[in-house]
Amino acid sequence: MVAIIGFALGVSQAALALLLAPGLVGLVRWLKARLQNRRGAPAWQPYLELAKLFRKEVVVSSNASWVFRAAPFIVFASTVAVALLVPILLVPLPFDGVGDLLVVVYLLLLGTFFLSLAGLDPGSAFGGMGASRAMTVAALAEPTVALAIFALALSAGSTNLGQIVARTMSGPAAVSPGHLLAFLALFIVTLAETGRLPIDNPATHLELTMIHEAMVLEYSGRYLALVEWASAMKLFVFMTLLANLFVPWGLAEPSGPVPVLVGILVLAAKLAVLTTAVALLETVVAKLRLFRVPELLAGSFALASLSLMAVFVVR
Repeated sequence: MVAIIGFALGVSQAALALLLAPGLVGLVRWLKARLQNRRGAPAWQPYLELAKLFRKEVVVSSNASWVFRAAPFIVFASTVAVALLVPILLVPLPFDGVGDLLVVVYLLLLGTFFLSLAGLDPGSAFGGMGASRAMTVAALAEPTVALAIFALALSAGSTNLGQIVARTMSGPAAVSPGHLLAFLALFIVTLAETGRLPIDNPATHLELTMIHEAMVLEYSGRYLALVEWASAMKLFVFMTLLANLFVPWGLAEPSGPVPVLVGILVLAAKLAVLTTAVALLETVVAKLRLFRVPELLAGSFALASLSLMAVFVVR
């Protein structure tokens, strides 16, 4: 019975992430509009867009193969699987046994890989350009994700995300210099992996600069809805990693409704802070030239390496 309840709670966390992810994207857009003295669309606009896309007809290129049709489902499923493994509200959970750092990193990379294949599959020039850029960014960003979280894993003595959170909650390690450097590295990678400024601009379709939008340009209907929902989920997952791995206070054991309610309120507060930071950053910075992006990601990798060295020194 305990295992069944734990399984249900884990699935409930993933369902909560599915429900809240589009709203998080809408909140970023709304905050950016307010910071730029615009009225902007309401925060629930992404929900309306997803509902409209699910009702629309699917149009598929005659050059597309099964890869193009399967990619949205693989991207969406891999992102949901990551949501099952990331500590969102409660620790520990039954999925912690497989919630390993490397599993999370490779599941995220799996979605990026198939979305890049889908961009190449129809033979579109823009799709190929976007896929090439996306794989370049992923090749530079994924090692930084692993290295930044590995700095936390060294202190916890495990690469299990649930144990990392439990170890951080039990001591003052979260405010150590090494963990602060790892937080900065993972924050930069979050901007790259989720297609935010200054790496990519999710609000434009300018052919010479787009990365994510170029890969999904051929999609329509429910396929596009799944890809956009998965993209919102990815933003939610990365922000949750930033919030709960480095500032895990508020996470609770699955012992009753009150700790769960407190966990929801604390998570909402942490996500609100991170969302405001992202909106403010996207308001005050311009998009980088494509050839400058590797320099920024190399800087994030250097920060992650320094965080790992700092953890070794402290130990």
